[in-house]
Parts: sequence; structure tokens; C-alpha cells
Amino acid sequence: MTTLTDGSMRAQVADSWHLSAASGVDAGAAEAPITLAEGDLRDHREAHPLARVFPLLDDVLGQAARECGAIMAVSDAAGQLLWVCGTPSTLRKAESIGFVEGSNWDERMAGTNAPGMALRLGQTVQVRGSEHFRRSVQPWSCAATPILDPTSSTLLGVLDVTGGDDIAVPQTTAMVRAAARMAEAELARELLSGRPQAPTANGLQVGVELLGRHEALLTVGSAGRTATPIRLTPRHSEIVLLLGTASHGLSGDELAVLLYEDDGASSTLRAELNRLRHLLGDELLLSRPYRLAAAIAGDWLAVEAQLAAGDLRGALRAYRGPVLPRSTAPGVVRLREQLHHSLRAALLAGREPDLMSTWTRTAWGADDYEVWQAQRDVVGPTSPMRALVEGQIARLDRDLA
Repeated sequence: MTTLTDGSMRAQVADSWHLSAASGVDAGAAEAPITLAEGDLRDHREAHPLARVFPLLDDVLGQAARECGAIMAVSDAAGQLLWVCGTPSTLRKAESIGFVEGSNWDERMAGTNAPGMALRLGQTVQVRGSEHFRRSVQPWSCAATPILDPTSSTLLGVLDVTGGDDIAVPQTTAMVRAAARMAEAELARELLSGRPQAPTANGLQVGVELLGRHEALLTVGSAGRTATPIRLTPRHSEIVLLLGTASHGLSGDELAVLLYEDDGASSTLRAELNRLRHLLGDELLLSRPYRLAAAIAGDWLAVEAQLAAGDLRGALRAYRGPVLPRSTAPGVVRLREQLHHSLRAALLAGREPDLMSTWTRTAWGADDYEVWQAQRDVVGPTSPMRALVEGQIARLDRDLA
């Protein structure tokens, strides 16, 4: 495996190198693979939502990239480059590493790079020179950020600037991020002016983030008001989760059984519900039975849906950790274990070494002996991951002994 000359590596980059190696990327390969042929590229690009804002991105960021001898690129959610813009001389240099329209820069195909990492992590990323996994890309630096659908927050693609050492500065990252947010705002403006929003219960929409979190983050909004983020207490987080999974609502007794390990907590529950209603409002938290009068979008629901659709890779990317990991509420524990075990079972059945590597490099998967063993069975004897996997199995053998 390629090493850094100064002997150091950022944690995010190290994770990406592990993923690249586990996926079988050749560090000596010159070019990234082409996954969209010219005819398919044209059709895919014309139908893509980002086609509506590409002229804006090219005007704002593409021109700036050309002026400093860099490249602006826009990918789809699979890492395929749909547009690559720069001066002719810079584009010719980029051809030598396969940074061309139709090429795929997912880390599992092209090794560590900013567009691929931004896709996987869902955040702005900068990769400098020797941090790239493939040696041919190490003369380059890049900064990339995701572009999200303004209504569903689903990933549309990635905006990237790639160039020389002068790209590896905070100003480039800020510029790329600002251009992406501008594109999202333009998409939202077109949507609002072009067609009405589908109505939801009471006009309210609630987003819930609680994977890997001890306190849920609630976002309440509607077509007529700006979304408002609310950080809930641990108990209120449990209540919102349980009500969010019960479409027809729960009686007080049913909710108490799911929340408390012992009996006699009805008065405590009523007090908690009153506080939660004061926080959320009467129009959102209803009673008889208790229920949330809104369209619910939860991060755990997204993982469940991706698993049901057979999209293990997407489910693993969206899984930020166990559901409310510190909660001991019986109903929450059951939901947490169901989701965790379903994801883990799909991982073992899928037998994909890069996904297993992603799992075992998390806090919840680092000591998963069965997955480490399964990973050893699927990585080749010459894989650079083999020694790491064997070492971790030996560590767990010592610990378990």
C-alpha cells in the first residue's frame, strides 16, 4: 500500500485507504474506470436534476477554476463525473488520471479522492496530494462537497474543484461549499415556483435524526414556515421514536410499557408528555391515542427502507450508529436490536469485503468477531487487508480468552 512521505495520515483519509484496499483498487493504476459511455452519458446528464443548475455552477465556480488552472467537476450520486470543466491544457493533464466525463470516482473504484469521500461521508472534504490512494493522482489536490435535494435531503451528486497544490487551502473549500448551497437554493426556488408541494398532515413535516445519537435532533417545518431544529431530551427522544413508528398512535398504557422497565410510571409519563407538547405544540402532538400529526422522515426509517430495497451499500452509508445507544426503554431496545441485527445479517450474507471493512472500522463493529472472520474468508491471500484482518482476529482471540 502507498504510504505518506511524512509518516502521518488523517483519520478520514486512513479510513478511505482501508476502503480502497478492501475494494481491490490498484494503487498503481493510472486511470479511474469509465462507467458511462458517451451515449449513455449524454442521456443520463440531460435527465439529471443537476442539469438545471449546472449553468449557474459553471458561471460561478467553473470560470474561477479556469482562471486558476484548475478543474470544476460535477458527479452524480454514484460518483460518475457528468461535467468536467477547465482549460484545454488542464483537461489534457487530467485525462492522464482518468478524470474525465463518464469516469467513476467512487472510492471503491478510484481510490481515495475528495469527490468519493464526500459521497460516502455526506460532508465537505479536502484531499491533498499524497493523501490520494492511487499514485498517479498524488500530484493533484481536490475539494468537494455534496449537493442535496432541497425537499428530501437525498444526495443528488458532488461538486468538486481539482488542481495543484494551490487548491489545498481553506478558501477553496469555502468556495466549493458556497457554490453547492447556491445550487440547492436555486433548485428550491424552481421547485416552489414550478409546482405546489404535496400536502401533509396539518401541513407539518418532521425530520428525526437519532442514529448514533443520545439525544434526537428534531426538525419541524411546513410549506409556510422555515424548518426549526429542536434538540430533545433523552426521554423525549424515546417518546418521539416510539410514536414515529406507530402510525395509528399509542395509548398511555401502551406507551408506558414501551418506555419503562417497571410499572407505576403513568404519572411520570403524563408529565413528560405535557412537557413535550409544550415544546412541540398542540397541533403536532395529539392524544387519545398519542400520535404525531405530521409526515415523519426518520434516519432509521431510511435505513430500513434501503435494506428492504436491497440497497445494502446505501443502508450502511446511512447508518450512523445504533438507535439511541444509551436508551434502556424496552421498546427502543427492541427497535435498536432489530435494525442493527438486520443490517448485520445483510452484511454477512452479502460477503462484500469493502462493506465488511466499513463495518469493522466503526465503534459498534470493531469487536464484531463474526464479521472479522467473514471478512478474512472473502479477502484474497495477497490482499493488503489480510494482515490487518488477521491481527484483529488475534486481538479478539486474546481478549475473549
